[in-house]
Amino acid sequence: MLATGAAVSTVTALAQVDREKIYQWINELSSPETRENALLELSKKRESVPDLAPMLWHSCGTIAALLQEIVNIYPSINPPTLTAHQSNRVCNALALLQCVASHPETRSAFLAAHIPLFLYPFLHTVSKTRPFEYLRLTSLGVIGALVKTDEQEVINFLLTTEIIPLCLRIMESGSELSKRLLLSSCRRSCWTTLDWLTSVRLTNASLTSP
Repeated sequence: MLATGAAVSTVTALAQVDREKIYQWINELSSPETRENALLELSKKRESVPDLAPMLWHSCGTIAALLQEIVNIYPSINPPTLTAHQSNRVCNALALLQCVASHPETRSAFLAAHIPLFLYPFLHTVSKTRPFEYLRLTSLGVIGALVKTDEQEVINFLLTTEIIPLCLRIMESGSELSKRLLLSSCRRSCWTTLDWLTSVRLTNASLTSP
């Protein structure tokens, strides 16, 4: 019994130390000097800390810092000059946003803030280089995290934005991996066949009209 109690105490102590590190890294997101390492460490922990999403969402300045990472990449999209280092860094930020998008406590607020719109420029890209492909796949992962719960709020939001033309673009010119990820997200969502086909038909009509 004593040995078991000691083991439990040790595990609890280690968990507390780990949690303190999580809080430290979240605080470090606010500083450009420490943000890159904090992004890397937190992205590694996103699946092992169940309440990481609320911690990120409710901490001061954290979401603004993640959005700043995204916006900072926009100039590298056109012309396409994105480097592997830039792609890895912004994808770590996207991974944390995916965590927020997938959590039931933060998903609605994530949508209300229209944060998915910040990702759409990444889905517009057509460069075949590895940094851009990684960027598109990670962005699709955020969208996939939203639709996997089949919530009507999510579907309504996506169908009233430009996600359908972006999906068509990816299906026409994206890599096989991007297409598979997109189709997987669509199958998990509650986009009915009628909704999907109607949206695609309307989009095609607008693209082909003089």
